[in-house]
Amino acid sequence: MQEINQSQVRELICINVDKVYDWIVKELTFELTPQGAVAFPTLPAGVDLTHASIQCKVVPDPTNPVVILSRENRQFTLSGRSVKLQQLTVQKNFIVTIVVKTANNMMYESESFNISRCEQITLCAPKGTDVKVTYTDLDCFVCSTGAITPEFPTGGTPTITFTNLSVTVTVCQSIQSTFPVTVEFLAEYCEPRADFPISCSPAARPQKCGNVFPSNC
Repeated sequence: MQEINQSQVRELICINVDKVYDWIVKELTFELTPQGAVAFPTLPAGVDLTHASIQCKVVPDPTNPVVILSRENRQFTLSGRSVKLQQLTVQKNFIVTIVVKTANNMMYESESFNISRCEQITLCAPKGTDVKVTYTDLDCFVCSTGAITPEFPTGGTPTITFTNLSVTVTVCQSIQSTFPVTVEFLAEYCEPRADFPISCSPAARPQKCGNVFPSNC
């Protein structure tokens, strides 16, 4: 009697997965110009900001990173045929921090502040699907600052006023519309791999110095 290889036994399996209705990768670049004084709680009084460089940091808002504001059905003609897709208005929420680096490499961060930007996206995302936005890259840089003027109010939080602060944020995003479904398929059972054989390494010896010792006389 032939022995059955368990790794070749198949079973009809049902699993719960997310069906991807549509998927696009899109870039987004926008600028912001913070107005007025920016609070820098750790900025020491009398700090020299001559030749200081200004940088920035940006992260998604952890409490509410993406909001779908609206979802409208629209007719489009693709490859000569009419297709109904959805036009979504999406709000992205970020947290930005301004960083001052002095000439002697001391760094001071501002109080973080929230910013939001909206964009319209067209994809197959009918009512009931979930739209997920994943940032594959998120960065920012300071384009210009103008004059940098620190202020140290008595009993208050230190601030810096920039006359022409311009920050550019660049985003690479993966956007998917999904819906949970139950699917069935024939699958083979997985088998554990063999354990790697591990042996002790031989005792190590320092390398000799050639003809230095013992001498060749």
